[in-house]
Amino acid sequence: MRILTISGSLRAASTNTLLLEAIAELAPPWVTVSRYSSLDNLPHFSPERDTDPAPEAVTALRTQLREADAVIICTPEYIHSMPGVLKNMLDWIASSGEFINKPVGVLSASPSDMGGTRAHTALWHTMEVLMAQVPEKASLIIPFVRQRMDADGLITDPALKQELQTVLTTLIDTVGT
Repeated sequence: MRILTISGSLRAASTNTLLLEAIAELAPPWVTVSRYSSLDNLPHFSPERDTDPAPEAVTALRTQLREADAVIICTPEYIHSMPGVLKNMLDWIASSGEFINKPVGVLSASPSDMGGTRAHTALWHTMEVLMAQVPEKASLIIPFVRQRMDADGLITDPALKQELQTVLTTLIDTVGT
């Protein structure tokens, strides 16, 4: 089984990326977890640019999504929504349909008490429009994220570790059904 993770942050030390790395560590040996790391290589979306063939970076993204059995997206919150680079990526997928019926975990993380709730809502709604399958237990809002992990990205909060395990297990079970 293959799970593709996507961080909505371009920051090298992003807690969102560190959370996805923590999830990868929780995966059983028969599950391959890889991270999409070319978010900043995608051109700005415009319908006129979505041609055949699509730009190389877009084609590579679509291939990775098609080959994945499930996807986990973790987003920070910028100006009450998901970052523009993540929205740009999702815009590129709207016409090609890689998320249709694909099991997707939707996570948001923030140092605030709200945990990126508004970004989570925007991402969840976008996945609904793209017809992804977002199981309830694969949807997670993580408040006070910096207090729940150390500087190296190790989860120090047992409750958060269990919540991430639940997201992962839910997606594995969803793919298996």
